[in-house]
Order: sequence, then structure tokens, then C-alpha cells
Amino acid sequence: MYRDRRGLGVNNSSSNRCLREQVLQTMDNKNFLKELEIDYLLVNSTNKYLVEYPDLKENARYTLTGFSGSTGDALITEDNIYLFVDGRYHTQADNEVKDGITVVKLQLGQSQDEEIRKLLEPDKTLGIVAKKVSQSRLEGFAGYSIKLLLDDPVNDYTEPHTNKPVKAFDGIDYKPSTPTLVTNLEEVSYLTGLRDFSKDCSSKIWAKLFLDTDGSGELFVNDDSCLLFLQKYEGELAVDKNSINALDYALIKNPINLPSQIKRMKSVKTDKEIDAYKEAFTNTDRAVKAIRNYIENNDNLSEYDISERLRKEFIRYGAKSLSFNSIVAINEHSALAHYAKNDKNTILKNGDLVLIDCGAYYESGLATDITRVFVKGEPSELQKQVYTTVLKAFLNCYKSNYPTGFEIDTLAHNILDGEIEGFTFSHGLGHGIGINVHEAPPALNKSEIAKTKIVDNMTFTIEPGLYNPEYFGVRLENSCYMKNGKICSFVKMGYEGKLIDYNLLNEQEKEWLKEFEIL
Repeated sequence: MYRDRRGLGVNNSSSNRCLREQVLQTMDNKNFLKELEIDYLLVNSTNKYLVEYPDLKENARYTLTGFSGSTGDALITEDNIYLFVDGRYHTQADNEVKDGITVVKLQLGQSQDEEIRKLLEPDKTLGIVAKKVSQSRLEGFAGYSIKLLLDDPVNDYTEPHTNKPVKAFDGIDYKPSTPTLVTNLEEVSYLTGLRDFSKDCSSKIWAKLFLDTDGSGELFVNDDSCLLFLQKYEGELAVDKNSINALDYALIKNPINLPSQIKRMKSVKTDKEIDAYKEAFTNTDRAVKAIRNYIENNDNLSEYDISERLRKEFIRYGAKSLSFNSIVAINEHSALAHYAKNDKNTILKNGDLVLIDCGAYYESGLATDITRVFVKGEPSELQKQVYTTVLKAFLNCYKSNYPTGFEIDTLAHNILDGEIEGFTFSHGLGHGIGINVHEAPPALNKSEIAKTKIVDNMTFTIEPGLYNPEYFGVRLENSCYMKNGKICSFVKMGYEGKLIDYNLLNEQEKEWLKEFEIL
């Protein structure tokens, strides 16, 4: 049913506003769904470009549930609203969701869509917003009755944006074997060498790209121009179903699914990109060291104070913008892996831990990413034990010679899982980095893509952590690259000496630690 282009439903915008008010104010799910002629509605966290971090103003899942995490969708049924979150967000979802929302807490390796399908009765209809779901994800619901919606009945707002491109690198001479439409924004930015810093926490250009077999092409900086092109184009057109939204796909007359070759190409950085990254991380280290000194030398600082000062330090050291909104999390907040509030009322006091996860974009438009944990005053023995155990995991993973992220992630879990009672390692070990702060490959987790061999000039993070929501969390993250089969760290920023218990490190680990400054 989802293959039938004529099945696309059209929602009147004024009636959409009424529907939104109905479901958000009264939670009258049954009548809301009845008006749409569906039995369930999938509510997405993404926008029409399928980006990972859309503005919250255009995040329908946030509008519906109040949950601000970067991933996880919701499902409206006649008698419930379900929010699906992975291990990074269990506690955060409990703290943020509105009344009447059922939080489904996914465990490592558990699929969100598999859990959604378990809630669907086969003779009932699921509504999906066509422009906010990839074609491959849509096809994962094969066998179910699907109604595609043109407009999002919960939140159809799109943040206005006008591209202001600048040249960061030479474009890539890429001649596809079949005429191709590139819809992944990072891939378009990579192929063209263009960056756009006019939108905070982003360096990508907001555009789609048609490439012919001779390397010529057309860049669509306006979404309407791309839709018009697709309506008129008669020939075969290669697309990646993982990155094209279902609306664009439905307009293509002769689609050919070819998994992106560009994803793999851009995962292996050029030497120029590696050099640009080294310079970017030198400045990132300076900004993080400056914020550590600011914390050491000032009292009564809130999470918000620290985050605002950190932004200023990044700009002082040449950043165009942040690569994502910095996480500044004190004590219990640091146990939320992707805490995002940066509260004005949470004050750093003596004996408190503060976790800072941050990064920035510089002229190259490549995202930096680093996490450090500092202590105000003197630490407790528990703080030292947890910090040193996480540091131990990082050092062993950093110096491992495993060829895949899957194996390195397994090593981290072997060191951390069950090591300290009440503290858990609830996420994957790391991710690829590039134009977007999260890329794959490579990946360091339990997924299939993590079994891809990590080759020279691939760039990625190593970020083990331990978390207990009643106490605190510690995560130590270095962005790294592979060179001559050896993991190297872009990050040179040191570790908090007050938090290291050297009795917990063996002689080899102490030797490895000498590569980094002790603060």
C-alpha cells in the first residue's frame, strides 16, 4: 500500500491546527485519529531532510511529548501515546515527558520499529508523514496498512533557511554509473566542498544534488525546485533508500535503489581533512582547557553560566559555531548521557562533578567532539573510583589493535559492565565524525555496521562511560583517527589529576597515560 503514490493524503493546514490543538490539549486520541482516517500515527523526531538534530521548533515528537533527546519517535494509538527511547535517554525521558505518555525503554540492540510493529494490529491503518520518514524505514512496515500523509498533523513547521555557502575544500570528481539523486545533506556538502555556517550547530549546506554519469549535475537549494525536477524527470534515477524521504521517492518514476557509495568515500578522510582536523582540535583543546580554568577560579557557577562561557571560548579560539549544543551537567545530571537543559539554577559547589561534552566547527566545517569531567574542590573516593575505571577503559580501547569498532566496543563493555555496583555503561563506545558530529561508518557499538574494518584516515570517537542516576556519571571522550593501523588521538586535552586513583591503574596503563597532560 505504501508503494501507491496515489495513496498520499493531503491535510488542510487550518484543519491541521485544529487537530494539533485537539490532541495536545485534550489528548482525545480517538477523535484525532478518526479525523485523519487512521488508527495509529507515527510521530517523528526528524524533519523533511531527515537530519539528526532538527530545531526543536520543527520536532513533532518534542511538540507531542516534551522529550528533547536527539532520537526516539512516538506512536499515537486510540488509547495511549508511546515514546521510544534508547539507553542514553531513559532517565531524561522520565524527567521530561508530559503526563499520559508511556515511555518504552529500549535496551542495547533492541529495535525501535520492531517494538512499534508489536503494537500494530494487522487490520488497522498506520499514518506516516511521507517527508519525515526514509523510504527504507517505510518499507520496514511492509505488510501493514499504511496511509502516507503530506503534512504533519502534530507539527508541520520547517525552520526557514537560506543557504550562504562557502568553499571549504575542492569538490569531489564523482561520476556515478547511473544518474543519481543525493539527498543526504552531509554527502551533498562533501561532494561539492561547500559549507554553510549560517545555521547554528551545522556546517552542511541544505540542498539536494542531481549527478549525471558524466559528473555534471544540478544543485537544488530550494526544496520546491527538487520536487519539480522529480515530477518531470523520466529516466532511471539511483537513490539511497536510507536517506531519501518517502515523499521524494514516491515522485520518482523509475527509481533504482543503490546504497550510497559516497558514505564510504567520505568516511575515509583525505590528508588535507586530517590536517584540518588536527588544527581544529588544537583550538578545541584550548577552549576546553580555558573552561576548566574558569571553573577552577570562579564560584557559584551554574550549568548555564558554564555553557555560555564555553561558547565564548570556542569563538575566541576561531570557531564558526558549535558542532552541537554543549552538554554541561552537574552531579545527577551528568548521569543523563545526552542531558541538554544546562540549568540556570543548578550551581556547581565544592565536591561536585561537572561533565562537559562539547565541540565546534572551524573553517573546514568538520565537527569536533570531546567530553571531559572536572571536580570542584576535592573529590570523594567514589568519584575517583568511577573516573579512574572509565579512564582505564579508554586507555585500553585506545591502545587496542582490534580491526573493528564492534570488537573495541566489546572490550570496553568487558572492562566496565558490572565493575562498580549501581553504575552502568548504557551506550555504544563511539561513532564516526565528519561534517556531521555523528557519522557511520565507522561505528563502535553492537551494530552490523560496526563490523566494518576501521582503515587509515577514518575518524571516530572513543567515549566509555559509567552512570548512576542517583549519584553522577563519568564519560571521557577523545576523537581519534587511524594511521598506519594504529589509533591516534586528535584530542591532546589532559585528564583531571585530582580524580585519578593511580592504585587502580597497572604499570602499562600508567605508561599509556603519559601521552596526555594531567591537569
